[in-house]
Amino acid sequence: MKNYVIGLDYGTDSVRAVLIDAENGHEVASNVHYYQRWKNKQYCNAAINQFRQHPLDHIEGLENTIKNVVQSANIPAEQIKSICIDTTGSSPIPVAADGTPLALTPEFAENPNAMMILWKDHTSINEADEINKLAVSWGGEDFTKYEGGIYSSEWFWAKILHIAREDEAVKKAAHTWMEHCDLMTYLLVADKDVKSFKRSRCAAGHKAMWHDDWNGLPPVEFLSKLDPYLADLRENLFDATFTSDEVAGTLSEEWATRLGLTTDTIIAVGTFDAHSGAVGAKVDEHTLVRVMGTSTCDIMIADKEIIGSNCVRGICGQVDGSVIPNYIGLEAGQSAFGDVLAWFKETLSWPLDNLVYSSNLLSDDQKIRLKEEVENNFIKTLTQQAEAIPLSESIPTALDWVNGRRTPDANQGLKAAMTNLSLGTKAPHIFKALINAICFGSKKIVDRFEEEGVRIDTVIGIGGVARKSPFIMQTLANVLNKPIKVAASDQAPALGAAIYAAVAAGIYPNVIEASKHMGSDFESEYHPEADKVAEYAKGMASYSALCEFVESITKK
Repeated sequence: MKNYVIGLDYGTDSVRAVLIDAENGHEVASNVHYYQRWKNKQYCNAAINQFRQHPLDHIEGLENTIKNVVQSANIPAEQIKSICIDTTGSSPIPVAADGTPLALTPEFAENPNAMMILWKDHTSINEADEINKLAVSWGGEDFTKYEGGIYSSEWFWAKILHIAREDEAVKKAAHTWMEHCDLMTYLLVADKDVKSFKRSRCAAGHKAMWHDDWNGLPPVEFLSKLDPYLADLRENLFDATFTSDEVAGTLSEEWATRLGLTTDTIIAVGTFDAHSGAVGAKVDEHTLVRVMGTSTCDIMIADKEIIGSNCVRGICGQVDGSVIPNYIGLEAGQSAFGDVLAWFKETLSWPLDNLVYSSNLLSDDQKIRLKEEVENNFIKTLTQQAEAIPLSESIPTALDWVNGRRTPDANQGLKAAMTNLSLGTKAPHIFKALINAICFGSKKIVDRFEEEGVRIDTVIGIGGVARKSPFIMQTLANVLNKPIKVAASDQAPALGAAIYAAVAAGIYPNVIEASKHMGSDFESEYHPEADKVAEYAKGMASYSALCEFVESITKK
């Protein structure tokens, strides 16, 4: 009898489920669900970097996608052995004592502070600054040292502290807080004990300052100096954490009925999308896996004997077992990658949305067809014209910090900038400058790893940008001066989650063995073009100079 597993991958805009043949990694069925409330921009305010998501978007997506793949595959339910969920992060959410998200209760149903605080929400910049100052001044252990030495407003404690200070009602009602990957896993399992529930090593280690060196989360003595609320909250959080090849529980009777599965279905411990994506792409030592979407996460693994207790400066953490058990998982990334180009597209679309598509000179049918034509050709045409611009022609220098800087050296207060504009600068020139910027930002990350003694022999790109934009990938190869392979799977994070699920179900003995059988092949490879590498090096120098200037004039 064949065995099948499900990987459920929560992205920023949508969730997708894949049903995988555990023998060979073949994708039997897949389905995608877009979050409707998020699509309507509910509970968000981009002007103040507030990005919240309602848990109903995620619960509806879970049910719709898994039910769809189960029904369309027409496989006996008892052959579907396990499920693993990966999500973005850090994306914490307040919950009641029984694990119910506050946003699912009548009192908080429309309160953004009771919803999931999405990874890209930067409303807690001040709280992150407080954590960083206290970490080096309180007289004890620096609990940020395994987080790259800088705590970010994108992460767990800063977000919770901000909400607690802003919303007394949420503060009082929240028994505890859960990361998105933990919450969705908890909702599925039969055992509903919040305290004993197995929390994700990925989330806790990279975002909540959890580490074995201090026996778990930062102690009450440290947290109380930030705010007494955090010290009290710690008692309702967790001590132990677990890797995603372990069993979190079995599927509850309610969810087995809703999904068309059995209560024997194993639910693996939750994980982060970038970490599972690296597993899906067969990550190995000295390999940098770039998960390239709205933002990027850059993932590596290192042997514990090699990295030891050395702390890599300015990254998003180094955690034992966060990617592959018995290896140190290293994470870095850019706060905006595809989002940089999406911002430019939205900016250029303003006259279309406000003047053309609202014009009385066009019929409703003409507006619909025109909008479809523009959508289908917008980025494609910009890319073609940008690619045709010779390197000898003047291109602006841009920064990729439209959503702050994640790494190296997190600083979410930074903003993007652009220099070298002239009357000859047209939209394709700016588009090319922005592509250069996201690639130069990537080079900063690679340089930091190598400066810190982490060798990079191979670069792997996964995600929509990697597969859909040869122009970006070739530019990145030239900027990094390294070859880049692109994973063939369109759903590498979901595939990686399925690999974890297969190990949790006992189908394979460990993640490395499962990845060999189930991991993605590669569909293309980009090599540096010798005649262009030197030109991009000059552009990199201009980028670095602009980085230094903008950082010098940015208020702390």
